[in-house]
Amino acid sequence: MTCPVCQGPFTPVGRQRYCGDACRAAAYRRRRDEDRPPVVVPRNQFRKPITVYECDGCGARAVGEQRCEECGTFMRRAGIGGTCPNCEEPVSIEDLLGQDVAIEATGRPSGHRRA
Repeated sequence: MTCPVCQGPFTPVGRQRYCGDACRAAAYRRRRDEDRPPVVVPRNQFRKPITVYECDGCGARAVGEQRCEECGTFMRRAGIGGTCPNCEEPVSIEDLLGQDVAIEATGRPSGHRRA
């Protein structure tokens, strides 16, 4: 039988529908989150101060800073987020919720002028 989540083959035991607990949990989250509204960032808010960046070289993360303090290289964008209130580590919304962040479609960030 083929697992509907990871498309991997497996031999079902009893009424088993998924290859393992991880795929079963992923299917549950997908069903549960279908009705959840998307996280939306207002278009008029600057995104750099609320963006989490991650270094490909050392794995360090930072909020609002694109250059890695340890390596001195530019980091890639991990997503919209901030610092965790418990551990003070940078975390993105996608890491927490497993869903993308939508940007509002109207308006421009304040302070921007058309060229």
